[in-house]
Amino acid sequence: MRYFTLALTLLVCAACMAEGPYIELKGKRFTVEVAESREKQALGLMFRESMPDDHGMVFIFPAEGMRSFWMKNTKIPLDIFYFDEDLKLVSVSENTPPCRSSRCPGYPSTGPAKYVLELNAGKAAELGVKPGDELKLHLDQ
Repeated sequence: MRYFTLALTLLVCAACMAEGPYIELKGKRFTVEVAESREKQALGLMFRESMPDDHGMVFIFPAEGMRSFWMKNTKIPLDIFYFDEDLKLVSVSENTPPCRSSRCPGYPSTGPAKYVLELNAGKAAELGVKPGDELKLHLDQ
């Protein structure tokens, strides 16, 4: 019985440790990669052929400011969500198309943002987001 309890405890602990950072938006949970360095932010989701439906990438900037993202070398369409320093939704670029040319357009926020979230295209409509919606970060996993 002691070995069974030990095995069960290890299994539960392993499951807890395997859980990575995630966010919650409109009650839906998404596992995220965190792009907090300049290198990770510059690479973003470039060159990816696909992304699981419940995954995304969150970008964290040192201060709030006007943000603009582009889709150069990004192969999948995305929804780009801009959040202010209070984690309130400022604006969304929905169904942002991949860019395969050398000159790609920017997709700017409509106001200052500190956090940017990229999810698969269509998520904004699916979730029914609107300005002021709150992002919940769980990054210390």
